[in-house]
Amino acid sequence: MPKGVGRQAVPVAVRSDLRPQPVRWLDIIAPPSFSALVSARSWCRCGYERTARGRSGVLALIEAHTAHPESCPLHHAEGSKAA
Repeated sequence: MPKGVGRQAVPVAVRSDLRPQPVRWLDIIAPPSFSALVSARSWCRCGYERTARGRSGVLALIEAHTAHPESCPLHHAEGSKAA
């Protein structure tokens, strides 16, 4: 075997900062009782934060949360779709 050729140890490091990090969240609270008030909270690391109560408000918040990446500065900075 020629000199300098052979097996070498390759350093391997597990870095937790390379995993995709969530950018935005949607929390929906729907109690089991049909008459109970449904509520939701949507927020993003860019500073976007909204809350809603009641079925129609929560449905509108879900639509706004889904549309938020189109105008989110963090989404465009990363170049990929956020969570």
